[in-house]
Amino acid sequence: MGRPSQDTATSTSPSGSCRSSKRGPRLDRRNASKNIGYEYDPAKLFCSSEEFTGTSSISTTNDDETTESMFYISPNGRFKRKIRSWSRGVLLGSGSFGTVYEGISDEGVFFAVKEVSLHDQGSNAQQCIFQLEQEIALLSQFEHENIVHYFGTDKEDSKLYIFLELVTQGSLVSLYQKYRLRDTHVSAYTRQILNGLNYLHERNIVHRDIKCANILVHANGSVKLADFGLAKQTSKLNVLKSCKGTVYWMAPEVVNPKKTYGPAADIWSLGCTVLEMLTRQLPYPDLEWTQALYRIGKGEPPAIPSGLSKEARDFISQCVKPNPEDRPSASKLLDHPFVNRSMRSIRSMRTYTRPNSSTRGTSG
Repeated sequence: MGRPSQDTATSTSPSGSCRSSKRGPRLDRRNASKNIGYEYDPAKLFCSSEEFTGTSSISTTNDDETTESMFYISPNGRFKRKIRSWSRGVLLGSGSFGTVYEGISDEGVFFAVKEVSLHDQGSNAQQCIFQLEQEIALLSQFEHENIVHYFGTDKEDSKLYIFLELVTQGSLVSLYQKYRLRDTHVSAYTRQILNGLNYLHERNIVHRDIKCANILVHANGSVKLADFGLAKQTSKLNVLKSCKGTVYWMAPEVVNPKKTYGPAADIWSLGCTVLEMLTRQLPYPDLEWTQALYRIGKGEPPAIPSGLSKEARDFISQCVKPNPEDRPSASKLLDHPFVNRSMRSIRSMRTYTRPNSSTRGTSG
């Protein structure tokens, strides 16, 4: 989980209730950097304006609490030790459903702790619990270097704690707000995102909320897909129909209630995410969310600035083809020249040879 970005993610359940979390200053003026989930109803497409602009966050007055508990820190053997107690450290951020803290075990292992107060969910508690259980069930199955590691859960009174890998540099949003990312950076990150997506899609899992805010970065440059609250396993017999995701990154088939969708929806979102990294702004940056939704529903891809490199423009355009059948798979995109830029740079560095030290200091 690491350091979540401070942008708001608002989700609506099929029942029409909302959840919201804190947004960063960059994207405050729009309300569609929000996760939405609904079964299509023309009369109730989204929450009311008051609900949909919520900026509430969960906070605590104590930043250093110790909780006695016992859990296996990993169900799949990454860590064989038991954690009998752990201490809650500094606040890392607020995300959908809860608040994230740094944690340390009694053996000195650091991890991220997602704290969820079930009482705060009100009448929507059962739906929230269901989505959390779904996220945990999926995360506990994953074993991949580009997907955030799930370590375990604990429950105390009305609070649920989810223990996840601590990813030190936060989300790609926080990264591109601090640095202007070059093609080589974005190429390296995109290749890793594709590796994670390929892993998911091979298992018929659609993430449904790919965007910079849900992709975390380690200090060593490794990238992790996170926030699987909207992820869903599907098959040819069980296609997806409900509209879930985040408006500016949604694929046309997700918006259209008459269409079903699958892994190709993640590819569209990936194209929007690459565009976001390179431009440091949302896709459809000049549109309010309602206007963007309308354009997306008509199959209009976001504008790709001519100032981007030819390889970057081609990669993005391949991802945001209106017809999902025309989009390459994650596996196919791994062969695209854009995501191999960083690999070429590494190879060129390896072929560079320094002058032979034995010739230093010799006179001609």
